[in-house]
Amino acid sequence: MAYLIHLVNFKDNRGELTVLDNAARLLPFTIRRVFYIYNVDASARGGHRHHETTQAAICIRGHCTVWNDDGEKQEEFLLNDPSKCLILEPKDWHKMYGFSEDAILIVFASTTFDSSDYIYEPYPPRP
Repeated sequence: MAYLIHLVNFKDNRGELTVLDNAARLLPFTIRRVFYIYNVDASARGGHRHHETTQAAICIRGHCTVWNDDGEKQEEFLLNDPSKCLILEPKDWHKMYGFSEDAILIVFASTTFDSSDYIYEPYPPRP
């Protein structure tokens, strides 16, 4: 099931600093890949889940919404603060949408890219 963790954030008159320190202890996986999504039009991104990959998504600028279905529960997460980190487990079929014009979504992944790890079919509708 997808869940939010809150990152350490320091704020003073000079600005803000959000820390992903000791990622091995904070994230439930070792980081093997990093990518970021930006300049998104009105399209949705994602639309898949994984066999193996766990991800951590942070909207470091602007905002976006992540819709998630883990096969049992459907949920929306608004990522609108760079100290919010959304953990997506392999079973989490997710799509991202509603990107603000200035949004930058950075994603840390537990695996390197492998096209055979992706499952594009959503879970069947439940009563």
